[in-house]
Amino acid sequence: MTETTLRVNAARLMSDVRRLGAIGADPGGGMTRLAFTADDVAGRAYVTRLMEDAGLTVEVDAAGNLIGRREGRNGDAPALVLGSHIDTVIQGGAYDGAYGVLAGIEVARTLAEEGIALDHPLAVVAFCNEEGARGTMGMWGSHAFAGVLPPGAAHQVDEHGVTIADLLRSVGGDADLLDGAAWTPGSIAAYFELHVEQGGVLESLDVPIGVVESIIGRVNVSVTVEGVAGHAGTTPMEQRVDALVAAARLIEAVRSIAAEERLVLRATAGTITVDPGMWNVIPGRVRLGVEFRDASTVNMDLATDRLVGIARRVEQDSGVRVTVEAGARTEPVGCEPELQELIAKAAAEHGYLSHHLPSGAGHDAQIVARIAPIGMIFVPSAGGVSHAPTEYTAPHHLAQGADVLLSAVLKKDKIS
Repeated sequence: MTETTLRVNAARLMSDVRRLGAIGADPGGGMTRLAFTADDVAGRAYVTRLMEDAGLTVEVDAAGNLIGRREGRNGDAPALVLGSHIDTVIQGGAYDGAYGVLAGIEVARTLAEEGIALDHPLAVVAFCNEEGARGTMGMWGSHAFAGVLPPGAAHQVDEHGVTIADLLRSVGGDADLLDGAAWTPGSIAAYFELHVEQGGVLESLDVPIGVVESIIGRVNVSVTVEGVAGHAGTTPMEQRVDALVAAARLIEAVRSIAAEERLVLRATAGTITVDPGMWNVIPGRVRLGVEFRDASTVNMDLATDRLVGIARRVEQDSGVRVTVEAGARTEPVGCEPELQELIAKAAAEHGYLSHHLPSGAGHDAQIVARIAPIGMIFVPSAGGVSHAPTEYTAPHHLAQGADVLLSAVLKKDKIS
């Protein structure tokens, strides 16, 4: 059997997806398997058993990353790493992240069953806390894996006042040893992440395999509009300095920056807080949470500057005061051209059509890219839905993505 015809056990992969998906099933729909919770611990235990069944040696690093290892014939060769995450958002779906981990394990099982030894070591990683549970730092595990955690990260607290250091203990991590979780540049020959698209491009094109060209970056922008609170019944309309009315103009402007002006690929005003938040009081203060996403840091900065310019006009027109502050940002990264070509060839040799596209969502891969070449494979998401109970990818698409991942591993092992 050659690498172009070797396929995973699709029925077994689907069984694994269903079984893991049952852990944390939410009565309100979908699943809630937040990092560091009992359901997360149960999910990790299930994945550990799968890794062991695949012949992998399993460990939990200091950052809580669950890692299954398989030795290669060349002990000095850098590793081939397959990864994603198994934690979810509240009422999320069964496929986001978890599919990539389970497919990585299935690749390892297939290699073991076929008696195929790789020259490179193989590692399958379930990164800890990708989603940022309860207000914690997202992509926690991959930041530690790449050695780029910010200073004092382990002392940060979640929404309940619990430190990350304490949370790590619940999954077998150790905040005092975080430096030991970092892999060094040169230790990884290639990192592959297989993922559901979380958008509707592949489905609209009727193409089963996406070859990811880049993972777009994002910048969070906090907007505060200060008006004058007043009695809603006694203050004439012409005398009002209504912060919410002014904020509404800014919300429309955020959309226009992407939809009409096309300064960035995506722009969203996703949160709003109104003070004092009463029906009979004119809003005196409004806070907006804005996000810009693009494959270019220049464009993200241009969008932020554009919003500042619009805010100045709103101030002049409305009499309010607007503060615009750029906050946390994730830089965009490109996927390794060699790995893109390799993935496309793997798809073609299986007879699967492929399409090159950017990723609009963030992934652990963009953090791992700081120390290793990355390649990402997408499969279609029904209706483009993700982070929701109705998230779904057809079984044959899941199997096709895993087939391509397996072939990509074999190809990369042979040429490097």
